[in-house]
Amino acid sequence: MEGSIQFIANYDDWKAIRKQTITEKTDPLTVMEFLASLTNSVDAKIESNLKKKVELNKLDKAINELGLTKGDATKALEEINSRSISRVINEISQLPTLQKNQQKELADFLRTYATRKCLKACGLMVDYSQIEIPGMGRLKKTKM
Repeated sequence: MEGSIQFIANYDDWKAIRKQTITEKTDPLTVMEFLASLTNSVDAKIESNLKKKVELNKLDKAINELGLTKGDATKALEEINSRSISRVINEISQLPTLQKNQQKELADFLRTYATRKCLKACGLMVDYSQIEIPGMGRLKKTKM
């Protein structure tokens, strides 16, 4: 029995074709590596589109001002929901062109972005881009 995973993105500045044929002999690690690569591409595109929609640099600045370093995971978790980070998220997500439910959705994307960025600053592995994959080198790192 044979199956496949296919992903095709063909719009604006994102051209990507990823295909993986899977048989009963396909090593699960091969599937995991393929999915990690796909996930990293999708995550990078989410960030790219966030930058197109909001002033993401304001959130980056607020996160950088926290001064998080390795071992600050507890502080990072507290700061993600802090007044300073929440204020910036609310400010940049309240676009008048969006309905309230869309503003909330955008704020959730921004909070997820902030969470990932804060925890990465603390040295925690929060996504698959940080995994060393032999033969592929390091998966393309996102610039979070």
